[in-house]
Amino acid sequence: MRLTRSSSNDDILAVLNRTANAISAVLASNTDWGLSGLRHTQYSVDVNCDNAALAILHDAGCAVLSEESQRTGEWGDNDILVVMDPLDGSTNASCGVPWYATALCALDNTGMRASLVVNQASGRDRYWATRGGGAFHNGNPIEPSTCTDIKDAVVGISGLPSFEPGWGQFRALGAAALDICLVADGVIDAWIDFNTHGVWDYLASLLICQEAGVQIAEISGRDYVTTEYDDKCTLVVASTKEMLASLLDIRKRHANS
Repeated sequence: MRLTRSSSNDDILAVLNRTANAISAVLASNTDWGLSGLRHTQYSVDVNCDNAALAILHDAGCAVLSEESQRTGEWGDNDILVVMDPLDGSTNASCGVPWYATALCALDNTGMRASLVVNQASGRDRYWATRGGGAFHNGNPIEPSTCTDIKDAVVGISGLPSFEPGWGQFRALGAAALDICLVADGVIDAWIDFNTHGVWDYLASLLICQEAGVQIAEISGRDYVTTEYDDKCTLVVASTKEMLASLLDIRKRHANS
């Protein structure tokens, strides 16, 4: 199946699911959790997962922007570009922490079309969304919590704040793509980045959040839909407008401290 801009969202999701399944097979047979020696913090299994994914995506006619291999393939006006982290949370995976994922977001020249985030540790949990088609967890529609008061919130984080933010509880889980999906599913109330992340870490999850009704902001007001490998963004996602406002204030105070 060759994907183009005119392909259906279902066809795009089918290719994304085949890609995630190929990565699952690599992980199931992997015994090497050492570093690749090619790039700082990159594991050998990252490269193997990337190669398995690229074979399917390129065969489907997609250009790819991957954390591991940067930009490959041609992306014209009629083509699909897949932004990909083949193994988000690879350090978790190498340590035996069961929280790591494959994150895939397909774009055409008008924006995000479809995305898939697969919990590769469980082998069961799949989150997906299509533009205008809603967001789902294992086939069930999802929506965020209704939490408005940060004192009652459970907040996922990447990095540490420079002061006590006053939230109810926090979780540092170590796989941004999966962490953000928990907000869309109403499991946690928000997620805040105290560092920066590449587009492959968050884009698939943000389409899921958009379709679920989650509030999203980039702290400097930049467009977080980017196709440049070196672009970094700092995201805050929240269940409600009130929660987003509280977290943006926390993130800005952290930046100025």
